[in-house]
Formats: sequence, structure tokens, C-alpha cells
Amino acid sequence: MSGTEDGRADAGKGMRARIVLAALPLAIFLGLALIFWSQLNSGRDISEIPSALIGTKAPWRDLEPLSGATRNGVPVPALTTETAKGKLTLVNFWASWCVPCRQEHPIILALSKDPRLTVVGVNYKDGDENALRFLGELGNPFSAIGLDPAGRMAIDWGVYGIPETYLVGPDGTILYKKVGPFDDKSLKDGLYPAIEKALSAPAG
Repeated sequence: MSGTEDGRADAGKGMRARIVLAALPLAIFLGLALIFWSQLNSGRDISEIPSALIGTKAPWRDLEPLSGATRNGVPVPALTTETAKGKLTLVNFWASWCVPCRQEHPIILALSKDPRLTVVGVNYKDGDENALRFLGELGNPFSAIGLDPAGRMAIDWGVYGIPETYLVGPDGTILYKKVGPFDDKSLKDGLYPAIEKALSAPAG
């Protein structure tokens, strides 16, 4: 093969390599777009995000109390590792600055009146005065409140973003997780069946 032919062959290879490199980002983008589209059209509720902790023991911490918080005129104790022992417990991560928390709060209040549940709150990266103002304005559904100013307990629990709520069985096992605010659909299709399943399970 002559030098001219060799040069043309090299030039052709170089052109093909450039075309492949140029097309690669487009191919990656189209692949990611296809995955995203399939998730949107799968019919799944993306707020019902599965958690690696479901089926495992809840990583409780002894948290500081929200000083000044009361419920029915009685001071609310701190959330500790002992609070939920032997009880079917709903753990709600919330903050006064969280708009969806405000929207969800009437539902949490209603759930706190369910005799089957103990509802506790983890106040996430908030200020004490703001948290007290929030509860004073909207009502306090929590039988215990723990402060998580640095978000360490939230990290332990794998919190994506607040509000976020977990159902924990009497034996301390995480049974259900809800990301985002509750609504009628998530109560009917998610939380209530999880509560019924927990109550119908034989004692450990």
C-alpha cells in the first residue's frame, strides 16, 4: 500500500473515531431519557421510595427534647431509644420551615388520635422557637419530640427529604416508609394496609 493510501486509511479511521466520540454523549443522554420516561410511565408512586432499612431494626437515638412543647397541657418528653418499645409507632420527620410539613400536619394530627398508634416527631434542622410556634399554631400531634439539629438521626434513617414518615413495629422493626406529605391515596394504599398488616401479625 502506498504512503498516500496509508494516509487516507488513517484519516478515515480518525474520522470514524471522531464520529463515535461525538455520538457517545447523545447515546448516553437518550439512554437516561428512556430510563426516566419508563419510570414516569410505570404507574408507580415515586413518593413510595423503598428503603434498605425496611425489615431492619430502627436506628433510634436519644435526642434532646423540645423545651416548652406541651400536649393537652402536659410537657412533651424527649424522643429516646425507650420511647417506642412495645408500641406500633409512627415517626414523622418535620420542620417549621417545611411547607409540605404544614400541608400534611392535619393528617398527622388525625393519625395521633388513632388508638392503635403512637405518633412521635423528629424536628429536623430547625430552631426551637420556630418549632414551638409551628406546633402552637397548628396543634401538637406528638407524644414525644426529639431535636435533630445536625440531621444525624435523619442520616441514620436514610431520610431523603422532609416530611418523611416511618411506621415502626412494636419489636422495633421498620415496616413502612413514606417520602413527602401524606394524602388520602397514600393513606389508603400505603399506611393503613401497613398498620393492618402489623396488627394482624403474630407477636414476636
